[in-house]
Amino acid sequence: MAAFKADDKAYIVESNRIVRECTVKRVTGKLIIIRFENGGGIQVSENRLFDTKESAAASIQSVKSMPQKIKRNGFHSPYDYWH
Repeated sequence: MAAFKADDKAYIVESNRIVRECTVKRVTGKLIIIRFENGGGIQVSENRLFDTKESAAASIQSVKSMPQKIKRNGFHSPYDYWH
């Protein structure tokens, strides 16, 4: 990851599935204010930003690597804890 400065282009991964381009507006320590193309903006940690679209896409977890939920069959009491 690169050190970002104001007016740099960066990429962020939203909801672990969408890569969006954004513009860095202000850097304050490890927090960065970014603005999206549609006009919205947020403040994020520097570890959420990527300098290339390819590196952002590589960070997205595949569906196969995500843990699967255990399906419970039959009747279970509502007081039966799942942990």
